[in-house]
Amino acid sequence: MTKNQKVEELVMPKMGESIEEGTIINWLVKEGESFEEGDILLEVATDKVDNEVPAPSAGIMHKHLYKANSVVPVGVVIANYESQNGTQPKKATRPHKVEIQKDKPQGKNIAKPHKKTPPLTNYVASNANTFISPLVDSIARKHHISYEELVRISGTGVEGRLRKSDVMQYIEEGRPYQFTQPIAQPDPDAYKIPKLTLDKGTGKIVEMDRMRQMIADHMVYSKHTSPHVTAYVEADLTEMVNWRNTHKVPFQEKHDQKLTFTPLFVEAVAKAVKDFPMINVSVDGTKIIVKEGIHIGMATALPSGNLIVPVVKNADKKSLVEIASEVNRLSALARENKLSGDDIKGSTFTISNVGTFGSVMGTPIINQPEAAILATGIIKKRAEVMERPEGDTIEIRQMMYLSLSFDHRIVDGYLGGSFLRRIADNLEQFDVNREI
Repeated sequence: MTKNQKVEELVMPKMGESIEEGTIINWLVKEGESFEEGDILLEVATDKVDNEVPAPSAGIMHKHLYKANSVVPVGVVIANYESQNGTQPKKATRPHKVEIQKDKPQGKNIAKPHKKTPPLTNYVASNANTFISPLVDSIARKHHISYEELVRISGTGVEGRLRKSDVMQYIEEGRPYQFTQPIAQPDPDAYKIPKLTLDKGTGKIVEMDRMRQMIADHMVYSKHTSPHVTAYVEADLTEMVNWRNTHKVPFQEKHDQKLTFTPLFVEAVAKAVKDFPMINVSVDGTKIIVKEGIHIGMATALPSGNLIVPVVKNADKKSLVEIASEVNRLSALARENKLSGDDIKGSTFTISNVGTFGSVMGTPIINQPEAAILATGIIKKRAEVMERPEGDTIEIRQMMYLSLSFDHRIVDGYLGGSFLRRIADNLEQFDVNREI
């Protein structure tokens, strides 16, 4: 090492306000290799978003402290490198270093000492707290750990909750509960899954990418967790469509924002959620958490064809212009694969606009841990019988089907149907005299 070289620490960067940990996907610069300032050193995953970590200065990679697939808290040192030409790392790219005192707890990053997982001869549910955090759920799905296996792991978190360190140690120990089965007498009347040998055919094999695997697991988990019920209504959007068609050009000229139908849907849904707060909930064991904020997710297709759900935060407190601006921003970032971790976090209710693809209606799967999801179909002109004071008439109207899938554990038919009807009313009773 020359006098112009200095050993520096590379830390796990903070990739969003709500992001506390990241998973190292792979190192792009190997140990002993040199790199220039701005070169991508590694890729880090946070939930559905992958991030590239650039080099804060030119140098030579000295030591990787964590391997690929490691889950590392923000601020923890992940590598050492030798900087060249005396260049110091840019402060903007380095979060503060997290210091943990061994003799005094500093917060939730401090884990209780682990005890080696005891061997099991019979099935024992060690973890009575059934709350599974998104991070633990992500790790479990990645390693194909079932829910039944998760509840056998002893948790060291608050009230016995599982932490990622509990799961990671369990994996390092070789997953001793992986094949342990409960001992029970067979019920002769119980339904037995038939052992079918299905002909899946032949053809080109396409491996699922990482995001598609996560989506598939999330959808199966949602159907397994929530008893889905779907309700339908039909809405006459003629007045709203005419208003939008009249004002979309002036709206863009005045506010420099496109006025699509999505902001109008988000606005109508946010108002309905405010009227029916028990839709804006999630389940934690036997408790129902009523969310304080109304954050509307909008299912969006990525260029790869995969699905992601960016979130319009506090939609009930935003004007139509602010909602349109946020919808346009999130849509543009999704098209460019540049959504941040904060952009897709915290949704409390989701809208899936299946009409974008020409679908009349859909039966969407709930975006866990939410309680319901709305699908909006295509807006289509149809001949409808209209009741007028002078008598019934047949008119051409702009009609749309809306479908609401809800978790029947916590949302009954009356609440789900009333909420869905309120969304339709908000769309049908659109104020055509509103200013832009």
